[in-house]
Amino acid sequence: MKILVLNCGSSSIKFELFEMDNETTLASGIVEKVGMKGSFLKMEKENGDKVKFDGEVLDHKIGVEYILGVVSSKKHGAITSLEEIKAVGHRVVHGGEDFSASVLLNDEVIKVLEDNIDLAPLHNPANLKGIYALKELLPEIPQVGVFDTAFHQTMPAKAYMYGIPYSLYKKYKIRRYGFHGTSHRYVHRRAAEIVGKNVEDLKIITCHLGNGASLAAIKNGKSVDTSMGFTPVEGLIMGTRVGDIDVGALTHIMNKEEIGRDVATVLVNKFSGMLGITGVSSDMRDIEDAAANGNERAQLGLDMYAYRVKKYIGSYAAAMGGVDIIVFTGGIGENGQETRFDICSDFEFLGLKMDNEKNKIRGKEAIVSSDDSKVTVMVVPTKEEYVIATDTMKIISEQ
Repeated sequence: MKILVLNCGSSSIKFELFEMDNETTLASGIVEKVGMKGSFLKMEKENGDKVKFDGEVLDHKIGVEYILGVVSSKKHGAITSLEEIKAVGHRVVHGGEDFSASVLLNDEVIKVLEDNIDLAPLHNPANLKGIYALKELLPEIPQVGVFDTAFHQTMPAKAYMYGIPYSLYKKYKIRRYGFHGTSHRYVHRRAAEIVGKNVEDLKIITCHLGNGASLAAIKNGKSVDTSMGFTPVEGLIMGTRVGDIDVGALTHIMNKEEIGRDVATVLVNKFSGMLGITGVSSDMRDIEDAAANGNERAQLGLDMYAYRVKKYIGSYAAAMGGVDIIVFTGGIGENGQETRFDICSDFEFLGLKMDNEKNKIRGKEAIVSSDDSKVTVMVVPTKEEYVIATDTMKIISEQ
């Protein structure tokens, strides 16, 4: 069974075509600069062949049409006909309180997603554009929505509620939702498999560290807390996002700089985080190089980054009454051995011991703690697109 997975952003469309019978990727790629000058599509096939096409991609419908055309083309395609695609799975950022699992996309579900646009105005509209495009271009093919927020719907109220008037929660659905749920769901289950234990018997902290970053506390297979909140801004220091900040400090900045809500939103999303602190880059590799060359602000950024993750790990261990496994994933989590080591230092009181030699790995599954460590630390590359494809296949098979 062939499943197409789409991840539509505001100006990009990532895609991956799976053959689920043998769990292989037939083709993957991205359409960049949707609605902008210099649009292009890049694709890599299972055999390693790569192609790039420049073209005018005015909107998401044209972008999706472009993808369908290339994956099924005689010269460059991975399939001979679009009829081979049996379903399409979509990454949908926000499902609000309405969805705790992936669902078949019908008119009723799409209406709920439209009603939740206020909860993710930067993400859900783009996700919906991909859904609309497929509905128009391939109306007979079933579509499935897989939500970033769904995995965290198991959080108890004491974890997801904010200290605001309860009436505002009821009126505007203001609460902690959390994101990266598909990634957290995959890596914690895979971690349990690696150690050969039942996930329902474990306390796991998953660290998805990339340009966007979040932690999740997962007890007995269920998310009980996570660092991102009502939006993806809250929590850890990220590439360009501020993370946790005193609301009073933000309103003070708005007052002193005489900026409004929209500018403040851009400030905390695009110009803060590691970029804002270091003045070097949002890319951890550039920051590490600068720190190695004596840049004090770069070193400060690295120290702050590790400290913030360390604080969350400690608080989640306390919330769950201990921790059995800590998992690192995402671009930084999978490849940053120095970052992993800095984060896991000074956790001897938990019985955690890192192994420097084991930790010298990048982008592959590995246990990086010492053999006598009471807490197992491991790296598990995330497979969000694969999870979306798996959920999609399961749902359409049950119809």
